[in-house]
Amino acid sequence: MSGTTTPEATAPAEAVQEGMGGMSGMEGMAEGSEAHGGHKVFPPLDSSTFPSQILWLAVFFSLLYLLMSKLVLPRIEAILKQRHDHIQNDIATAQRLQKDTQAAVAAYEKELADAKARAHGIAEETRGKLQAESDAERHALEASLAKKIAAAEGKINAARDKAMAEVHDVAADSAMAIVEKLTGAKVTKAAALKASGGKA
Repeated sequence: MSGTTTPEATAPAEAVQEGMGGMSGMEGMAEGSEAHGGHKVFPPLDSSTFPSQILWLAVFFSLLYLLMSKLVLPRIEAILKQRHDHIQNDIATAQRLQKDTQAAVAAYEKELADAKARAHGIAEETRGKLQAESDAERHALEASLAKKIAAAEGKINAARDKAMAEVHDVAADSAMAIVEKLTGAKVTKAAALKASGGKA
């Protein structure tokens, strides 16, 4: 019984050894912290690391400069140049379209002015033709009316002369009858016409 060890007997011994090992680890950490306990400066601000920091700064800055100058900046420059060319093309197209529009407006205004001038000329020509036709018709109508008036006046004069002749004849006959009845003497018609103012 004395030569054999039971699990119950070995467990406290292992626990004691682990506790001793943990104590030794803590002592080692304490010694390490004591060894480095004198460095209280933030590592990037430690003056002893400045040369390496400057070296790595120069290396990374050079790499960044090469990356920007060889890859990024040419692409940006190409994009800006493309946009500038596109804008210039748009401006040139807009100016060309504006000139075309102005030329079209000027041509339209010229055509409109020419059409107005032609319309005015046609109106004047038509007015002149109508005036000439109206004058010719008026002259023809006036001439026709003058002829009709002259013919009517001739007929009126002829009718008047005929009526006057008949009046003288009637007056002469009446005078002859009256003289013959009153005096019993016969008077010739020529004398009666002469006495009444007629023509024998």
